[in-house]
Amino acid sequence: LERLVTESGVILQGKPTLRAANLQNGATVTAHVRQAQLVSSALAFALLRPDGTVVTWGNAIDGGDSSAVQDELKDVNQIQSSLHAFAAIRSDGSVVTWGKTDDGGNSSAVQHQLRDVKHIQASSRAFAAIRADGSVVAWGNARYGGDSSKLQDQLRDVTQIQASRDTFGASFAAVSSDGRVVTWGADSGSDCSSVRSQLNNVVAIQATTFGGSFAALKSDGSVVCWGSSMSGGDSSSVQDQLFDIHHIQATESAFAAIRGDGVVVCWGNPQDGGDCTDVQEQLIDVKHVQATTKAFAAIRADKTVVTWGSDSYGGDSSEVQDQLKNVEHIQAASLAFAALKSDGSVVTWGTSDAGGDSSCVQDQLHDVTRIQVSRDGVRCSFAAIRQDGKVVTWGDPGSGGCCRMVRDQLFDVQEIQGTENCFAAIRSDGGVVTWGNGDFAPDCYTAQELLQDGNLSGLSGLFPAGYAAIGSDGSVLNFGAVGTVGTVGMPELP
Repeated sequence: LERLVTESGVILQGKPTLRAANLQNGATVTAHVRQAQLVSSALAFALLRPDGTVVTWGNAIDGGDSSAVQDELKDVNQIQSSLHAFAAIRSDGSVVTWGKTDDGGNSSAVQHQLRDVKHIQASSRAFAAIRADGSVVAWGNARYGGDSSKLQDQLRDVTQIQASRDTFGASFAAVSSDGRVVTWGADSGSDCSSVRSQLNNVVAIQATTFGGSFAALKSDGSVVCWGSSMSGGDSSSVQDQLFDIHHIQATESAFAAIRGDGVVVCWGNPQDGGDCTDVQEQLIDVKHVQATTKAFAAIRADKTVVTWGSDSYGGDSSEVQDQLKNVEHIQAASLAFAALKSDGSVVTWGTSDAGGDSSCVQDQLHDVTRIQVSRDGVRCSFAAIRQDGKVVTWGDPGSGGCCRMVRDQLFDVQEIQGTENCFAAIRSDGGVVTWGNGDFAPDCYTAQELLQDGNLSGLSGLFPAGYAAIGSDGSVLNFGAVGTVGTVGMPELP
């Protein structure tokens, strides 16, 4: 139970009496129930439990070990992650951080400012928090946006923050309630001075995933870009086409914008999807665009699909084009796409051993409701949840593409989250099952060895009537009445 709210919108704090809460006989009180949520860094997981406590596991330096702040991880409402650290917002607006110290895992320098926090955004190695009064607090690696101290007088009434990333740095772009934009960091996107006069009435910002560029969508449907010209920071060649824009998507170094009339406009690195000339006539009535690292896939109103960009990254779908009909949703890994059709079947394309070829499990891909992705550069994989709660995986085995070792435990699955090289699934009974890279996601054999070796730093209740074995490396194995990972020879606990 997260909270109780009266008909007038008052949140009942603590355990007041009916009289103290001004509740009359017959009054209606709404209960808000929080579901368990999984969040991942590069090589670690954080599980936010329904009671507001947090359990972590995986690579300790990437946030898999939260023991130093475990006493503070209570009444947590949301968790955000960078590549190597986590930041949790508690119900009182305070923030708890852990993970790699220099990458946002240590917020002690700004802890006194981290109060009344409503939202946190992350770059690859830093965090930026928006407080209730619209001010911003940043921490982490300064080259990745972790220091906004010189801009504090400009960071007022902020409503949203977007992050970009470049080879040797990253930057944040904050949008205020009046549509102004303030940027900071160390990549090419941190300097918007050349277009600052145009940055007004901004309603949303999109960023390339690695090229250090931003594209700002204004309330009149126009677009303003800045950053590296090689990665979409210069849209002058298509500026006359950028009107009535409704949505912008990005690859590593290119942008694709959907206009109100369903036409798509592209710019940026041509090899990464910045040039859609070859398919421009097909890009009509487009409703949604998805992106891998270097390619785009568009779903049209008739539920067919158009792709462009680098062939090996999913830009060429010719081999499966006749199957790409009645597509409802597209999921993207680094080098491949997976399309979910209205009948629950799945079509994949892109680099074969990185999720682009699902032929070995095609007969199992039916009644699929959701698809999640694990990605690690050229190693990536997909995990699909079926209507019956079972899970089907494919792609690189080392990043979770093979779940054979835990298949018997993957039933009644409700949610899946992926790190760079493994997956974690939450079942309806509260059990958590992990698979993928054995260093960070123990399969049933690794978990069994953890128990047999007695390499435990403690036992704690993970879910009602269940237990968690917490290894010295930060890994977690839950067992007992609720959920089991590894079923052979489990010890009986009191």
